[in-house]
Amino acid sequence: MVSASDRATNSGNDPEAAAGKGSEPTGKGSGPTGKGSGPTPARTSVWLDGQTPSRGRRTESPAGLDRNRITEASVRLLDAEGLAKFSMRRLAAELDVTAMSLYWYVDTKDDLLELALDSVYAEIAPPREDADWRDRLRELARSYRELLVRHIWISPLAGTFLNIGPNSVLFSSAVMDVIRATGLPLERQTGALAAVFQFVYGFGTVEGHFKARCDATGLTQDAYHRHAMGTIRAQPHLRAIVESSDDLMAARGGDTVEEMRERDFVFALDLLIAGIEAKCDRTGPATTAAHRGQQPQQPQ
Repeated sequence: MVSASDRATNSGNDPEAAAGKGSEPTGKGSGPTGKGSGPTPARTSVWLDGQTPSRGRRTESPAGLDRNRITEASVRLLDAEGLAKFSMRRLAAELDVTAMSLYWYVDTKDDLLELALDSVYAEIAPPREDADWRDRLRELARSYRELLVRHIWISPLAGTFLNIGPNSVLFSSAVMDVIRATGLPLERQTGALAAVFQFVYGFGTVEGHFKARCDATGLTQDAYHRHAMGTIRAQPHLRAIVESSDDLMAARGGDTVEEMRERDFVFALDLLIAGIEAKCDRTGPATTAAHRGQQPQQPQ
């Protein structure tokens, strides 16, 4: 998870124009990336710019289209083809409309990506309200990891947009509620949040890309792992490194790649939770906001 202040707003434009030539209209302050362009103001957010695109439109929108349908199609395309191949023209073809029709609802490709990003956060179920904070934190961490694996395109977007859409905000609020419930002093809460969710972000991102790589080769994760390890062991300069860690891998446990990965995730998360507990024991009860005069930074 990346905090709001860490989210750079430097995503580039779609190089395709609605008519297929030239550069895409920049719309709501999204900076151009063409050669010779100078620094541009940071893009804000589709959620701050209102629901109506900024450029002039005719009075009626194309039949059968709306933002929800466009967003759903964007997610399907991103899941199927990845971020690099996503374009306004490709999305228009998927919806069987002209590219210009999309501009009734969004100004740029960035708008679509931000809408798609927020929409998948709806897949994260809220944790049980009556559960201990440790269990609630585990539930949120696992859900976030699964989201990153299921939609591998969201990890490079996580620091690109502000993530202040309704679903992202609900997730952030649930995380902040859990962090507050730990009993950590206010000035330590964002550090704990970063420790847990930056770990989950990295773990889920690597896991998702490894799974995608296996799928692309047509191999199972176990078959791909065996092939990779066999290739490494065949290299004299690498064999010694692998053999020196054989005992570590044997002690790791698990009969499959997924089982080994699951053991690692659970134990690493337990270590982080134990660290939070230890810090609570050392620092005592949480400092009040009135005493400190500060608020925890909202995660995004």
